[in-house]
Amino acid sequence: MNRYGCRPYPDPQLLAFGSSTASVVSTAGFAAAEHLRRRLLLNAGSESQAVTYARELERVRRELLRLCAVSDLPGVDLVFAASGTDLHLIAAQLVVNDAVQPTRVIMVDASETGSCVPAALAGRHFSSRVALGDTVSEGAAIRGGTELEVTTLAIRDSDGSARPAAAVDADVEALVTTAVALGQHVLLILVDVSKTGLIAPTPACVCKLRQRFAKNVDVLVDACQFRIAPTTIRAYLEQGFMLALTGSKFMTGPTFAGALLLPGTMARRLRRQTFPAALKSYSTQADWPKSWPTTGVLDRTANYGLLLRWEAALQELRCLRAVPEAKITPFLHDFASAVQDRLANDACLEPLLVPAIDRRALISAHSWDHIQTIFPFLLHPERDGARRHLSISETQEVYRLLQLDLSNHFDSGNIGPAADIAVLRCQLGQPVECGTRNGRPVSALRLCVSARQIVAATAQGGTGGAAVIAQAMAALDKTAGLVRRTITSSGMPRK
Repeated sequence: MNRYGCRPYPDPQLLAFGSSTASVVSTAGFAAAEHLRRRLLLNAGSESQAVTYARELERVRRELLRLCAVSDLPGVDLVFAASGTDLHLIAAQLVVNDAVQPTRVIMVDASETGSCVPAALAGRHFSSRVALGDTVSEGAAIRGGTELEVTTLAIRDSDGSARPAAAVDADVEALVTTAVALGQHVLLILVDVSKTGLIAPTPACVCKLRQRFAKNVDVLVDACQFRIAPTTIRAYLEQGFMLALTGSKFMTGPTFAGALLLPGTMARRLRRQTFPAALKSYSTQADWPKSWPTTGVLDRTANYGLLLRWEAALQELRCLRAVPEAKITPFLHDFASAVQDRLANDACLEPLLVPAIDRRALISAHSWDHIQTIFPFLLHPERDGARRHLSISETQEVYRLLQLDLSNHFDSGNIGPAADIAVLRCQLGQPVECGTRNGRPVSALRLCVSARQIVAATAQGGTGGAAVIAQAMAALDKTAGLVRRTITSSGMPRK
């Protein structure tokens, strides 16, 4: 398994509710990638890999734009990259490359987006290996790039509860106003949806700032979770905002598949500049539309891994788009109600409140994407008559053990879940640090519903929803059992 707990091949027996982090490829997605791989092998020798890659990736680009329902928007461009973090790096270097003034990035705390995102936005290598395989010094400035100042702000209080949206908006407005007054250009990051299901700052705040400082503020919407409907994607682009998506989270494609959508007016503006040399190690020519001046900067090489991962993700997106909105919405309401009720009534689990998603300033009509699909919660067993939250390391251990068949380690002498729960392998979203409780740093696990589960729930005449909800309850049963220590810790397998 990779560091996200995902295997490189289908794992149908896994109860996969960790799509806020990453997902194991589905049988259908794997088959789609395999079909493409065989077709690529048939073409081998008849043309160069670079030519094949460019043609196939252009096909994926057209289909992704169509499935996002934005093919008809004038001039929208789509850039592929290895990850959401890479997308942040690319967007920042494009903006600073065009700006006359010094550029400042304003974003929410990295714990809600990604630990490497601030480094990427600042123009520094965020890993020791880059997308095309070069070895670099993590944290070092990117050769040929421009370093940017990055300011972050908290969207949760010290106890992990969500800060009021008005308070976050006020902080963002003050930061942007000060930066513009100092003669800086601003790249403002709007997160929709964060690791724990938040939107920050609000679309209303960002739209207002964009109207007020049109020449001094560019906006990147971090929608890397891809928990947004086509109408929302379109609305953001019509506002002139860039949009970062990944196929590996809600959409459940393989890890490391990113796409940056650029609105037409912004794409035309940025294309006029010399292409940023900093992106040489992060992109190939075919990752960009042909209209971009990448010749002489980017290599004309093939990145078949990126192509195959997106092919698998597209299979999931096709299936989701085939489900009518009228079927998606009631299932998500039922799922949210069942999970919220369980978390609120289990003595071992404490839900973190996720405020209602509000995009009314952006779009008037509600779609399924206003319904909560990420459910973060803390763990706190009762011991010796007292309750305390599990530490970060203890929560990490529960997360790890959830993914294992523990039937041989089931302690039948304790009161707890049945043995058939112990055998289940369950994946939740990786622990996210969420402040402190009683002076003790804590982290939250996340149970998430994915596009693949929506498709499964709405199949078979709509009777699959109960099965998906039952699986979610089983995952929470095992979680609560681990918290209560009903499964012995001695002799636990480490891998």
